[in-house]
Amino acid sequence: MTSITATDQSVLPTKPKRGFARRILMGGGLGDWKRMPRYAATAVLGATLIWAPLVGYLKTAPLSYRSTTSLILPGSGASASMNLNGIGQASSYANSAFASNAVSPTETYKRLLGADRIVDAAAFSLGISRSELGAPRIRLVDQTSLIHFEMTGGSPAEAQARGNALLQAFFAEVDALRADEVSTREDSGTEALTEYREAVSQTRARIEALQTTSGLMSVEQYDTLLDRHLTLEALILDRMAGVAERRASVAALEMQLGLNAEAAAATLKLFADSGYLTLLDEIGDLEVALSDANSLYGPRHPKVEAARYARDEAAATALRLAVQVTGLDRATIGSLDIAPQGARAELLSELVRKQVELNAAEEECETLKAQLVDGQQELDRLAPAAAEMQDLERDFSVSEAVFASAIARTESSKSDVYASYPLVQVLEDPSLPERPASPNRKIAIAAGIAATLMMLIGLSLGWIRNALLSRLLVKPKAD
Repeated sequence: MTSITATDQSVLPTKPKRGFARRILMGGGLGDWKRMPRYAATAVLGATLIWAPLVGYLKTAPLSYRSTTSLILPGSGASASMNLNGIGQASSYANSAFASNAVSPTETYKRLLGADRIVDAAAFSLGISRSELGAPRIRLVDQTSLIHFEMTGGSPAEAQARGNALLQAFFAEVDALRADEVSTREDSGTEALTEYREAVSQTRARIEALQTTSGLMSVEQYDTLLDRHLTLEALILDRMAGVAERRASVAALEMQLGLNAEAAAATLKLFADSGYLTLLDEIGDLEVALSDANSLYGPRHPKVEAARYARDEAAATALRLAVQVTGLDRATIGSLDIAPQGARAELLSELVRKQVELNAAEEECETLKAQLVDGQQELDRLAPAAAEMQDLERDFSVSEAVFASAIARTESSKSDVYASYPLVQVLEDPSLPERPASPNRKIAIAAGIAATLMMLIGLSLGWIRNALLSRLLVKPKAD
């Protein structure tokens, strides 16, 4: 057995000690279990630092419940139309809320939901401060018209009540904005309506003044007078043709009978008198007696003279009666027809009748001509007034139409309350949460487990860092 002495032992090579700094950086070998207490202590300390605050948060954090609400904006437009009697039709049309790319109604309502006055009004309705109420979490759904917002509370009922309060404050504010818009539009149109009303009143006053001074009530009245005047002219021409026809007929009868219509009338009147007819019979008898005496005696015989005297006396008496009955002078009486019997009497009657018709037609023509002259004078007097009246009535119609149209637009715009602030409806009422939203135990535990795993992975990498670094730093040998 060979033994080694001390001298020999001093000759053996000694294992060099590693540096502290190098051990810190490079670590120990994989089988160096002396490092385990340090790694275990580090793991326990790290787990304590991870789980102690997490468990403390879960134990002490108050429960918070979240109520969700969904709103929707219908995408279609709205139209309204109404008929105004005697004026026309008024229409209004509200474009779709999403028709313009310049303005997004969902973004507008999102901003309005988070506005300070909305949150303040909701907090005031609940009797709490704004800080206690908190701000709503608002989310828009892309490519839709949906708006979601959430409100938190210490209990499910409180969270739901806060959602309802914010919803009521939002709708109240939207209604107030719509009412203010309508009021602003109405106020802006009031001045224009006042001007239109004044224009209508002034034109109406001018028309009334013209009616008072001229006596012309309307242009239709002047047109009626003009039509009547033209009709009267045509009637006069027709009547004048009738007068010419009757005058020719009377002239033909006078030529045929050899006496005028006046003599014919007197003849008929005279021979209608029974006393005159009796005298004519007596004259005829006396004429026969005179003829008989002339045939028996000479012209100076007393019987002849007595018969002639009796005849002359009877003729004189008949002449005086004729003058008395007809009112004509003796010379005219001598030209009368002394035998108006049979067909001649009928012709005399026809002559008298036609003369009467002629006189009536001539009188009618004269009357119509006088009316024509008066009518022409009236038309000449009313012509300037009619022209001015026509202009005024046209101006009045235009002013009245503009005024009525403005009123119709104002009234129809009142129904268009969704023009600037489109219709919004509650798609989902504020929900009543079944479980608290915060603290979320599952997320907290998952986060703790993830942190613990990451710490353990880090410690594992620290345990094997010597082997990893040695492989990376060792240079390959050259052949």
